[in-house]
Amino acid sequence: MRPLADRTGWQAAGEISLSTRPAWERALGCLAQQDAEVCHLELSAVTFVDVAGASALAVAAQGLPEGRRIMLEQPPASLGRVLDMFWPDLRGVEVVSR
Repeated sequence: MRPLADRTGWQAAGEISLSTRPAWERALGCLAQQDAEVCHLELSAVTFVDVAGASALAVAAQGLPEGRRIMLEQPPASLGRVLDMFWPDLRGVEVVSR
């Protein structure tokens, strides 16, 4: 996990699983503290997100103030499927492919 230089957010690489979840949750917590309307998660180099990592993302999105959102940029396809399956009405998360 490292901060994005050109916009509010983080870039992740590798897997989001048990061993990397603390860093993932810290980054999500930092996003929640930002004042920006849109916080970006650049995930093009992420190869896998386990269900607990997706859950942490959903919890972070649910805790955002009204009108704020997390933009997932190029997430693994499996993350979108897990979010749709377990959190079909999740507000605050937008998925984009660049």
